[in-house]
Amino acid sequence: MHRRDFLIASGLGLAAANHGVLNEGYCDATVAWSKDLADHRIVKFETFHSRDQYARSLGPNAKRGPHGAGYTRPFRIATTDQGARGIGMCWPKEDVIKPFVGAKLADLFDPSVGVTEEAHVLDYVLHDLAGVILGKPVYEMMGAHGPTEIDTYSGAIYMEDLMPKAKPRGVPAVLDACQMDYDSGYRSFKLKIGRARWMKQDEGDRRDIEVTRAVREKFPDCKILVDANDGYSVDRFLNYVTGVADCDLFWIEEPFVEHRNGLARLKDHMHKVGCKALIADGEARTGSAPKLWKWGEYEQKFIDRFFTLADEQLIDVCVFDIGTLGFTRWRKVMPILQETGIAAAPHLWGCTPKPLYCAHLAAGVGNVLIVEGIPGVGKNLDYSNFTIRNGNLCVPNLPGFGISRSDGAGIGLRKSAS
Repeated sequence: MHRRDFLIASGLGLAAANHGVLNEGYCDATVAWSKDLADHRIVKFETFHSRDQYARSLGPNAKRGPHGAGYTRPFRIATTDQGARGIGMCWPKEDVIKPFVGAKLADLFDPSVGVTEEAHVLDYVLHDLAGVILGKPVYEMMGAHGPTEIDTYSGAIYMEDLMPKAKPRGVPAVLDACQMDYDSGYRSFKLKIGRARWMKQDEGDRRDIEVTRAVREKFPDCKILVDANDGYSVDRFLNYVTGVADCDLFWIEEPFVEHRNGLARLKDHMHKVGCKALIADGEARTGSAPKLWKWGEYEQKFIDRFFTLADEQLIDVCVFDIGTLGFTRWRKVMPILQETGIAAAPHLWGCTPKPLYCAHLAAGVGNVLIVEGIPGVGKNLDYSNFTIRNGNLCVPNLPGFGISRSDGAGIGLRKSAS
């Protein structure tokens, strides 16, 4: 049995010592923290909504048409009988949340693990609440095993060249989007490719190459990632790789629906043409697990296939969605990925707080290669405790997640002068 298979089968991912952070001192601290949380009982929840406002209206990708300027998400504020308040994204309806009123926080949350299975709907809220009570940032509750400055990329470089439909702006529109995000602190860009979804096939494939090369030329010192959203055939994607072989791509995400023969051909071709990009995959799924389990909503067959491909070194980076898996479950399965030699970069699109949550995950348990950024802000939310410095997302040393409620349009990330 592969070590990875043993970890998955036995549930010993967390017992892999959370990458060595579960030392005696950390365990002693979590015992004390749990006692502190035991003094708090949840007495009420408040609901408000936040509408994302992206830095600009976004065009299509290879899956669907224009993505617009943002979406509305529900948030909850939990208050305890001691007056502590925690805030976080929380989707379920009121009747799902109401039964948790009166519950002891210690019965729902363990600092060394996260939320209990029954409280998974309150994942972000309870992490923030516990951090506020303990006076600790969430990443410290998780062991502080990773860096507090994490490489980040703009995930908002869509197919702006195809917009507006009546009079497309062409390649300069993509360069303008990159420049806007560069000016706000990003030094890595993920380009959406797969324009054959919207153009004649040969024309679309050529445009993908043209855009990639244009961004590389204008931003020679930045990382370039590309994401085809499974929009290519294997043969066509090999042609794309040939066309951008000298562009020093950082990663290639979902070039086509993953399968062994296709990925093996891609890896072989990349070697031949000198493309050293990483292969990122695992976001898309065609079905859901019959009930939530260790891997959240992902099906067993999906997980088995992913790790089979990873074992053969055909996938380098895991981009499971942070919501589909869940924040607490990400904490638990990260050691499995690390033991397998797979870096993580959770899929975060398109709610603007998600990169900030993921930055805590990266700083807390480590093994996060890069964080997907969503340039913009959420209405009624204050992100100003987070900064972008030299292309890195910097996590504040503040209790909880460091995200607070504000009134009005919201307050975005700060760009550090250094």
